[in-house]
Amino acid sequence: MKKNTLFILLFAIAPAVLPIAHAQYHFSAQVDDLAKAVEPKVIEWRRHLHQYPELSNREFKTAEYIAQYLRTLDLEVQTGVAHTGVVGILRTGKPGPVVALRADMDGLPVVERVDLPFASKEKSTYQGQNVGVMHACGHDTHVAMLMGAARVLTQMKDQLKGTVVFIFQPAEEGAPPGENGGAKMMVEEGVLKNNKVDVIFGLHINSATEAGSIRYKPGGALAAADRFVITVKGKQTHGSTPWTGVDPVIVAAQIIQGLQFIVSRQTELTKEAAVISVGRIQGGVRNNIIPEEVEMEGTIRTLDKDMQAKLHADIHRTATNIAESMGATAEVEIFKYVPVTYNDPKLTDEMLPIIIATAGRENIILSRAITGAEDFSFFAREVPGLFLFVGGMKPGQDPATAAPHHTPDFVIDESGMLLGVRTLCNLTLDYISRR
Repeated sequence: MKKNTLFILLFAIAPAVLPIAHAQYHFSAQVDDLAKAVEPKVIEWRRHLHQYPELSNREFKTAEYIAQYLRTLDLEVQTGVAHTGVVGILRTGKPGPVVALRADMDGLPVVERVDLPFASKEKSTYQGQNVGVMHACGHDTHVAMLMGAARVLTQMKDQLKGTVVFIFQPAEEGAPPGENGGAKMMVEEGVLKNNKVDVIFGLHINSATEAGSIRYKPGGALAAADRFVITVKGKQTHGSTPWTGVDPVIVAAQIIQGLQFIVSRQTELTKEAAVISVGRIQGGVRNNIIPEEVEMEGTIRTLDKDMQAKLHADIHRTATNIAESMGATAEVEIFKYVPVTYNDPKLTDEMLPIIIATAGRENIILSRAITGAEDFSFFAREVPGLFLFVGGMKPGQDPATAAPHHTPDFVIDESGMLLGVRTLCNLTLDYISRR
């Protein structure tokens, strides 16, 4: 359901919207035809990628699949960027801006539970554990949509100027511990600087937003994400005589409770949202041995730099003091992963008319910031960026019944990908045409 205030806002800017949308009509009409023509291939690509997902920094077959296709478009193709990334470059031969379009490639260590003929049966190893692999966040759709956009824009090359850079990025979900990767590494290797990129656009499918809709948020749109590891050290003993040792399992449980009190009782949530979640806890080898050590790992999500610093300090204090009070010790390590994903307000305002023209005014949703995170933020720190959410939920479905991202039941309605292709193309054409 759309907010009434959004309709008032869009009505107020309608006079500014219409001339721009009309000026781009010849582009939009051709994009619509070409995108519709390539839609069956986009679905085919997505299903292949969904069936054969690969984990972060291990997207070898995915990269080969993408690169092979981009070469058929006569694009300049670079491989092995940030380990497994692929970059396709469309040079028009005419002076103009450089627009980058980005999609992420990696799957997650999740066992798929969705009954699909192209469901993943892939297995891999993650942090020493045998795991299933699934595109449980929609990155397969992102790749397929960008491949479709590359096809459309290549077919419209004579109407373009400047350069379009198609970035297929590995390891958005985070490189394995001890490895570099993702958008940060692509930036470090010069994917933006070497190509003299002026602006970058990205999309993310959303399982709880109706297909045909687009969500946007100027300014800070997604949270900063940090990873923490807490190692609790006690004294190993027999499980039948816990008083002869120090039980790190019990200490870890108390620390987990204490971490939640940081958010619920020590953080000013009326200012910005914040999240501390423990996603992994490991310790012990037998049921009758109290182990010497327990390790837990989790994520911190913040939308404010001061709050981020406060939560880091609070986690250190809480974990070490609880452990000390119970005769154990706790070592806390916090690794900054991604900053806040920031949509340049000026760029957002500039591109809003073509977004409205593409999706329809009634399908545009002005969102609040969310505690999800995206390493697209590293690109957007270097050049103006705009990151949008495109709907991937079956029309008419109750969003409350949609399986969340990163879960075994995550599913996407493939009809939403056509809008993604059209949006990437129209953002590019509109930006280039006015420079």
